[in-house]
Amino acid sequence: MRQTWHDLLFMHWPVPIESLRPHIPPSLTIDTFDGQAWIAVVPFRMSDIAPRGLFPVPWLSAFPELNVRTYVIRDGRPGVWFFSLEAGNSLAVFIARTGFKLPYFHARMRLEQVPGTLSYTSHRIHRNAPPANFIGSYAPIAPPFDAQPGSLEYFLTARYCLYTADARGHVYRGEIHHPPWPLQLADAEVQANTMTDWLNIKLPDVSPLLHFSRKLEVVVWGLERLT
Repeated sequence: MRQTWHDLLFMHWPVPIESLRPHIPPSLTIDTFDGQAWIAVVPFRMSDIAPRGLFPVPWLSAFPELNVRTYVIRDGRPGVWFFSLEAGNSLAVFIARTGFKLPYFHARMRLEQVPGTLSYTSHRIHRNAPPANFIGSYAPIAPPFDAQPGSLEYFLTARYCLYTADARGHVYRGEIHHPPWPLQLADAEVQANTMTDWLNIKLPDVSPLLHFSRKLEVVVWGLERLT
């Protein structure tokens, strides 16, 4: 499947490993940088979502998304673990939950571009799900750069697979291919962020590490069950 990601903001906070451990299968090791674990809230929008060789469907192939993620490793393969993924399309949520075993939630979302900044709003409306909201605005403040291997920026963004689990605890890996992120330092103003409250993960009272990326083309493979 191909996807294009636009106007993405990485908001990263350092958090204790023990706050993440209850939410992640024991067969996955929480990945750290110099002993420090990280959690991210990531708003963006998607377009051109379609299986290989097929044309995108206008009402299914473009919508806002916002995810909450951390970083794990297994068998020497560093990847992403998603605590939640909000999407502004209910059918896409159903397909992702059933076909990709990912914790997608339907949300009422809006991404607006105004001169010099992007305004983003997400309110979870998924039936029987705990509330989670995000309201903020953000913009790049520096030229693009490539994260260098060994740097914190590289550790946080150079991730070419995802991990997930089903209701029975079976763990899966999905391959992701894309060029290196064209990162830019960013500024953000956040009016509301309760995306981790329902997980009982408290974000520290420090300014997050902020990075922006304008556009990235991505290829995603199906899941492989790990034994």
